[in-house]
Amino acid sequence: MPSRFFSLSISAQEYLRVYRGSARQVVVRGADGASLSFPAEHLRRFVSHDGVQGHFQLKYDASNKFVSLEKVG
Repeated sequence: MPSRFFSLSISAQEYLRVYRGSARQVVVRGADGASLSFPAEHLRRFVSHDGVQGHFQLKYDASNKFVSLEKVG
């Protein structure tokens, strides 16, 4: 299954845009330089008082459809 790794640092204030409905997609640059886009709702389980911080692995299928997102560090 294809996957990409990336780092993310979103403040709690910035992530509030997701709850308010003004942000629906997250766009990041993968560790390999590829641009990645996925629904912001998939970050909800990683939100803390500091926002969303860490290293992640995004898995997708052969049609480039989201499969899973895991925190790896």
